[in-house]
Amino acid sequence: MGDDNEYKRQSGMTKFDQQQLDNENQQARLDIRSDSAIQNLLARMPKEVQDSFTESQLSHLRVALGARSWGNHKVDVRSTFKLFKYRYYYVFVAGRNRRELSRKEKQFALMMQAMMVTTFLTFSALFGIFVLYIIKSALGIDIFPHFSFGIWSWFKETFLA
Repeated sequence: MGDDNEYKRQSGMTKFDQQQLDNENQQARLDIRSDSAIQNLLARMPKEVQDSFTESQLSHLRVALGARSWGNHKVDVRSTFKLFKYRYYYVFVAGRNRRELSRKEKQFALMMQAMMVTTFLTFSALFGIFVLYIIKSALGIDIFPHFSFGIWSWFKETFLA
């Protein structure tokens, strides 16, 4: 405790600042113990084990348990079905990922993102070329004499007939 007071004196904290910090720390301790996930976890332990956890340990447990929360999902479909003599269930949940990704997951996500961007750009470029070709054909511009891909005649029959 003496070292703690020495640190407070050297850090230039006033008594008011220290009291405010102590109040905030006390509130954080109360908050962590009032968290429903922590309460459920502690309720399954003997009292002496419950009291042995520090606030730091409890906050790390809350982070670890937070990845397992199944509460709020944008898409949450759960149902059962019967197949022959057994009943089966399925669960489909989807939503924003709040977990920290592993290195492999980050690499996979980056690869998928690159594939999606590449696919989008490819289709955008092909659609742009198609639109330009239709405009060129509608204006009667003939770049290669006596040659046609047949797109303009297909377009006229399908959409302009």
